[in-house]
Amino acid sequence: MKFTCQVEIDLPRKRVVELFDNVNNLKYWQEGFVSFEHLSGEEGQPGAKSKLIYKQGKRSIELIETITTRNLPDEFHGMYDHENMRNSMKNYFTELTPKKTGWDAELDYTIKKGLMLRVMAAVAPGMFRKQSQKWMDNFKKWAEEKG
Repeated sequence: MKFTCQVEIDLPRKRVVELFDNVNNLKYWQEGFVSFEHLSGEEGQPGAKSKLIYKQGKRSIELIETITTRNLPDEFHGMYDHENMRNSMKNYFTELTPKKTGWDAELDYTIKKGLMLRVMAAVAPGMFRKQSQKWMDNFKKWAEEKG
């Protein structure tokens, strides 16, 4: 399941990337974020692996992030593995004006197992896109308020 999301942020690209690239900021724009733990590789660089934990209702969700490309300020790509699915996210940051940045994301979800996830992906594929867009919109709002 492939889709794209985008948002325009009223900040210079340098500032957007600085805020995006700091894992300590995840809690401000990713609802349910609990923790980040570096596991292996050079932190923040291609090949590095980290564990991200989110709380969704009463459930805890664990993702293993593998950074695949880091060419900031232009792009940052990662692979996110969960026991039931895998998704890749390619993030592109474009200077639209000196004070406005475009953030475009290309996402690709693959369901590995889980009947309920397969049904949800078939019946409501927009749910995955909606969640990704929500986090990007949250980032925009938080980043613009932070300045």
